[in-house]
Amino acid sequence: MEHFFEKYQKKLEKVPVEFVRSLISEINWNSRLIGIKGARGVGKTTLLLQYIKLNLYSTLQSTLYVSLDNIWFSENKLVDLVDFFVKKGGQYLFLDEVHKYPNWSVELKNIYDDYPELKIVFTGSSLLEILNARADLSRRAIVYNMQGLSFREYLSMLSGTDFQIYGLSEILNNHTSIVQQITSKVKPFQYFSSYLNSGYYPFFTEQIDLYHTRIEEIINMIIEIELPLLRNVDVLYVNKLKQLLYVISASAPFIPNISKLSERIGINRQTLLTYLYNLNEAFLIFSVYKNASGITVFQKPDKVFLENTNLMYVFNPGILEKGNIRETFFANQLRSKHLVEISNESDFIIDKKYTIEIGGKKKNTKQINTIPDAYIVADDIEYGFANKIPLWLFGFLY
Repeated sequence: MEHFFEKYQKKLEKVPVEFVRSLISEINWNSRLIGIKGARGVGKTTLLLQYIKLNLYSTLQSTLYVSLDNIWFSENKLVDLVDFFVKKGGQYLFLDEVHKYPNWSVELKNIYDDYPELKIVFTGSSLLEILNARADLSRRAIVYNMQGLSFREYLSMLSGTDFQIYGLSEILNNHTSIVQQITSKVKPFQYFSSYLNSGYYPFFTEQIDLYHTRIEEIINMIIEIELPLLRNVDVLYVNKLKQLLYVISASAPFIPNISKLSERIGINRQTLLTYLYNLNEAFLIFSVYKNASGITVFQKPDKVFLENTNLMYVFNPGILEKGNIRETFFANQLRSKHLVEISNESDFIIDKKYTIEIGGKKKNTKQINTIPDAYIVADDIEYGFANKIPLWLFGFLY
């Protein structure tokens, strides 16, 4: 166990704490079993190490961080390591990349039941199954989903200023005063276009010239390794998945014609719908429905977006259609805490209440004048007026 202590303490020394994701304050760290799910590259490992460094540094001897992709686990069991750790006075266990460990859920359930004095935090892929027949952790674990950086967090990282999170109703009703508070500290448009291109994943601070290349590597890892491992996708169909993702990216937001798409990709309808569902779970796409209640694997989405705008620049580095970028940004920033559905009258309906029409600065309210709780979300404006609100401001929801 000593080599695990040595490794993780070296990691602690290097992890920065000048900026910390807002999720850290939303997690109930007093819970005995906490799960953090998220796509590759969004900063799950950094969050764990930052929490240890900021809150448990004085009790490091009773704290252990372990990544379960360590080769040591090819010949050793997690439960044996935990037993030794607890006997040495261990109290806080942080397990990274649990999806890399076979039968992780069964062992974790046993550890939770057998060592009530131990607090456990684990991270895993967005594809992680918490509820399954062999070990139902849903009754034991509190699970949080982690997205990439919001525009607010990106601004905080670059400007060194801590900006407040605003609720959706606050933004809709008080956007003018909120914008005044923000613009007194920073000019959002100095940063907005760079965020859309290369600001969603926290590693933008490392070799920005390789940023999009690293995203391509993440996409390949998800499709080639995580989906076959966690969703039993046949490795022979990996290229079909890549082809499907490319077709979506070429015209996202994408309105799928399942019959034509099935014929083009060369897979049957049921498999195609399953793959769309899997790509949505993997946070590579965001499927939106007119009615999102009780979504099933075989339900056709009404519109498909790439999960974030940075992916748009990876797949289509040339000139992108502004309207597509605007809708993708809005959907991405809202999906974290709100129900996003397709509206019959406009672009979106949020939480089954707010009608949203996305457009440029010249977009007028004619289309939504007769609709209650309807708003224009406009790009290229710093300030809004009445029910016309700046698009960038919806990047302050988390």
